[in-house]
Amino acid sequence: MPALLRHARTAYAASMRSALDAAGFDDIPKNGLYVIGGLALDEGSHPLGDLITELRLSKQAAGQLVDTLVTRGYLDRDVDAADRRKLTIALTERGRAAARVVATAGATVDAELLERIGPKDLERARRVLFVLVDIGRGLDVQASAARGASHDL
Repeated sequence: MPALLRHARTAYAASMRSALDAAGFDDIPKNGLYVIGGLALDEGSHPLGDLITELRLSKQAAGQLVDTLVTRGYLDRDVDAADRRKLTIALTERGRAAARVVATAGATVDAELLERIGPKDLERARRVLFVLVDIGRGLDVQASAARGASHDL
């Protein structure tokens, strides 16, 4: 199953990268699609700490990724108004334009998938993926609790 999931993800990634390249957004780094796509789901800014947690990156790696996306004009980084010790990130207009390209490319893959397997199988596939995500979150919680318990010793 992990190998199938990895290869299935490639269908989306290849479609999105190709569309981004054609639209002039060929400078987005590897994990940049996750950041841009995730930020596009909600309006406004998001805490940088949430990004680090979601992508499972180190603070250093997330900082470098955000620095690159800010330098290339996809993100704005600002101090959190509620807590000046924290940073927030938000899409720029360039970032929103890239997100629209990503969404269109993803919808193209979704449409082909629907055409090939039909609505019932597509819904079943989504349910399976949601359950896998839920299992993963449960395992993350268990691992965090175990790490916390070992630090308490």
